[in-house]
Amino acid sequence: MNTKLKQNSHLYWNPYFGGFLLGIIIIFTFLLTGRGLGASGAMKSSVVTIVDKVAPTHAENNAYYSQFIKEEDTPMNTWLVFEAIGVLIGAFISGSLAGRIRWRVQHSPKITSKRRLIFALSGGILFGLGAQIARGCTSGAALSGMAVLSSGGFITMLAIFGTGYIAAYFFRKNWI
Repeated sequence: MNTKLKQNSHLYWNPYFGGFLLGIIIIFTFLLTGRGLGASGAMKSSVVTIVDKVAPTHAENNAYYSQFIKEEDTPMNTWLVFEAIGVLIGAFISGSLAGRIRWRVQHSPKITSKRRLIFALSGGILFGLGAQIARGCTSGAALSGMAVLSSGGFITMLAIFGTGYIAAYFFRKNWI
């Protein structure tokens, strides 16, 4: 085993404890906001705001963008944006406390950093597009949906993990 990995393995939380805390956070989110978690809505609000600032005429005439633009309010004034900012701040604090804040690209010795970044960016773009098509991301559609025992939440989670399991077969040579 890599000695550096062995030395740093104590810096990661137990995944079951992390999952338990996530469940508690979902419960509190429902109690405080009346809605579950969600991250793709913050990205959508950011994109709409940027398009509205760069090309306001296009944003007003576009059927998709115009539904989020109101004269008296900005799309950035939604609790999902503040939730996403809180997640980023919390991740930075957690990483800082664990001493894991540094620039690096984690990858298998079988691939280059460039290939890893291309795969990560491609996967992120596909997941973001899928979140918009499905009208919710993993946290919004799957976790929050399952928290209220929605059959759609369970189907979404099964689809995400099932697709990941199938895709892993084709990409495993990059990791093992």
